[in-house]
Amino acid sequence: MDRRTLLKSSGLLLGGLTLGRFLTGTAHAGQTATMSVLGGIGALQAPSQAHPLLLNFNENSLGMSPLARQAIVEALPQAFRYPDAAREALIEKIARAHQLETAQISLGNGSSESIQAAVQMAVFQARKAGKAVQLVVPDPTFNYAELYASALGVTVVKVALNANLAFDIAALQQAAAGFDGVSIIYLCNPNNPTATIAPSSQLESWITSAPENSWFILDEAYAEFVTDPAFRSAIGLVKQGRKNLIVTRTFSKIYALAGLRIGYAVAHADIIAQTEAFMSLDNTNMTGAVAALASLEDRAFLANSLASTDAARKIVTTALDKLGLEYLPSQANFIFHKVPGEVKTYQQRMKEHHVFVGREFPPATGWNRLTLGTPQEMSQFVDILNTFREKGWV
Repeated sequence: MDRRTLLKSSGLLLGGLTLGRFLTGTAHAGQTATMSVLGGIGALQAPSQAHPLLLNFNENSLGMSPLARQAIVEALPQAFRYPDAAREALIEKIARAHQLETAQISLGNGSSESIQAAVQMAVFQARKAGKAVQLVVPDPTFNYAELYASALGVTVVKVALNANLAFDIAALQQAAAGFDGVSIIYLCNPNNPTATIAPSSQLESWITSAPENSWFILDEAYAEFVTDPAFRSAIGLVKQGRKNLIVTRTFSKIYALAGLRIGYAVAHADIIAQTEAFMSLDNTNMTGAVAALASLEDRAFLANSLASTDAARKIVTTALDKLGLEYLPSQANFIFHKVPGEVKTYQQRMKEHHVFVGREFPPATGWNRLTLGTPQEMSQFVDILNTFREKGWV
């Protein structure tokens, strides 16, 4: 079940609730961004129906950069103009940041549109050549590529994670190599929902030795959070001239612009040109573009966001260690941890305490994905988790 379906099925007036808090200026999200992580903003209100803890969609609870917020305000008087100039400026800035040409960058309405266009392009090219096509994905992983491929009638081959809940690279390779046609391989690295990475040496070896009938979509939505030296962005392979992959990035996570829908794809210029044919026209709004531009300038916010996530992660892992609850090493802004008993029961009990945590991700049953909010929010979460232990629930 994807995020939008989950929102609808859970009766989430939460979206409107959160928006109302933002419009009335009572939300604490965003205020922390201007403060020291250690200093904080003082005591938060206890989780309640009006002020729940939203720890389920991997959002950045700090809120956007103050510079991004100001850029939006300053851009509003020009909102009656089309956003071409801001859009072009953002493409140029992203290209400079990665030492690429602008022709190697494609902006999307979130990285989800970039993933969609990449899937559509690869399917179109395969069918144009009269070849069968399949999508190969780890299981579980972020499911948008699967949803887009299924809508086109493409067979989706799911390869279970190994015993350590990591990518089974050998099995993924076998699933792709054993197909008489074009294989699109989608890999989210760090993976969602596990927050773990696949060592770049393994992925690079596979991508550089793969036959021509293999396309790779590398989703690096959480790359900015990674500290493990075993990870290297696949953008490096694009710089080497590889034409069999597309790398997607987003401003939704580390930069906290999820509601403004700004993402991008990086690939060889020829591949970007083919992919652009499947992107919606005028897909970037002015506020999102100027906010993204300002975010790339705000190094202090980026450092604060990373420090906040690290502090929040430490609070949670310390509590999980104390409670003896298993978890995976996290290289993202969420943690995948074990839950005794039914995950749905745990999720419902958290909801009754005004805390929204992630769902279960079969076939990884018995595990829950927990978004890392601010350190203050995670301290509140830990307090509630400890009461669950007192009641014998975890």
